[in-house]
Amino acid sequence: MFKKIMKGGHRKPSKSEANEPSSYGIGPPARSGPGSNVVVSHASRGALVPATVTATPPPPPIGSVEPLPLFRDVPVAERQTLFLRKLQNCCFQFDFVDTIKNAREKEIKRQTLLELVDFIQSGASKISESCQEEMINMVSVNIFRCLPPQSHENTGQEPADPEEEEPYLEPSWPHLQLVYELLLRYVVSTDTDTKVAKRYIDHSFVLKLLDLFDSEDPREREYLKTILHRIYGKFMVHRPFIRKAINNIFYRFVYETERHSGIGELLEILGSIINGFALPMKEEHKLFLIRVLIPLHKPKPIAIYHQQLSYCIVQFVEKDYKLADTVIRGLLKYWPVTNCTKENLFLGELEEVLEATQPVEFQRCMVPLFQQIGRCLNSSHFQVAERALFLWNNEHIVGLIAQNRSVILPIIYPTLETNIQSHWNQAVHGLTANIKKMFMEMDPELFEECQRQYQEKQVKSKEVEEQRQYTWKRLAQAAAERDGRGGREEEDHMITS
Repeated sequence: MFKKIMKGGHRKPSKSEANEPSSYGIGPPARSGPGSNVVVSHASRGALVPATVTATPPPPPIGSVEPLPLFRDVPVAERQTLFLRKLQNCCFQFDFVDTIKNAREKEIKRQTLLELVDFIQSGASKISESCQEEMINMVSVNIFRCLPPQSHENTGQEPADPEEEEPYLEPSWPHLQLVYELLLRYVVSTDTDTKVAKRYIDHSFVLKLLDLFDSEDPREREYLKTILHRIYGKFMVHRPFIRKAINNIFYRFVYETERHSGIGELLEILGSIINGFALPMKEEHKLFLIRVLIPLHKPKPIAIYHQQLSYCIVQFVEKDYKLADTVIRGLLKYWPVTNCTKENLFLGELEEVLEATQPVEFQRCMVPLFQQIGRCLNSSHFQVAERALFLWNNEHIVGLIAQNRSVILPIIYPTLETNIQSHWNQAVHGLTANIKKMFMEMDPELFEECQRQYQEKQVKSKEVEEQRQYTWKRLAQAAAERDGRGGREEEDHMITS
């Protein structure tokens, strides 16, 4: 208890602080609206720090939220004023835990939000700057909030497997969804002038938007992914800042927490960004690959986001084949030792990378690569051994192996023989035999030479083992004789005394 009290005096750095541009990485777009509320987040989540400090509007008293006229029922000249009044109505927030409380007001707000979305989407009239400012303010009031603590944070227990946990669904989603939809329609609208909009969708807004990617609700993360991607595409001036802010989230995830709900969605955005990188690739993008993407193979929950990560990695290799050696050596650096599920993921990704690898780059890393593949072939977990053997089903990989068989076969041959002689799984036996046959047909002379060398090594190792056993036997005999002589001398001494 004393420790908890002591810890209470120290605030963890907020996500906004953690996402400050680092000396590495790339950058992001910005967006933030005035009138954002100050929120104190849970300790494990960064605090959402707004640009402007205002109090969150309290729940309105019963009857204070009244329905307003429809846009089509008022003259065009009055629609901007009506738009502002509807935005003010939507700034009120309600308790969604109690479904009965303020039911009428909740429905009025929902209908108002629907009208606002339709109004923006229709493009019936261009909204003024003051209306844009108030709209971003309303969006900020609704979406920037304290995210609830995750289940393990309440109990103090070790975090469970995220794949097995039930996701938390935001109770206020009926309103939140419409607010996100309104923001999305505003961003993608052809009537939205980026020169004006960037005053409200600024760096602070973007950082707080990125903080929300840690939401456990997958519906919210899907909207956030789409909106951030659209912001990145529309606000070109903010692109470096967005990339850098995302990098900082990854740094914190890899080196500090290993807990974040939105890594997969952020990687999806980056996959699209990487696809648009111009050639020749900038040095900062290569550093992003080395310092951010490759270390993302380290955390335990990689299975949750591996598909998106693998896509990003392969995109880099397809854009610049010279990066294949860097990527493969990075995979080998973080190759799992005892996690078989993770090892299967690595083998799948390795196959995709090798498909995009050119012969020159392959030759640079083939020795350590096939030493690791050899260890996988001998894995006692049959799925790992089987997945490694399936690499020979890929024609491009077989072609690379065939070109460099004089180096690869001597590395692989002992592991193939070990599988044939001692692996417990019959499917692994059959696949191993097929690969041996493939090598034999590929280069009979080289195969026979490897077979001869293997047999010689086996004979030598057997001789060494026999010599070791003989040496131990002699030592045991010498020790026994010494003990026998020592016992007789002690007996004689006792008799004489």
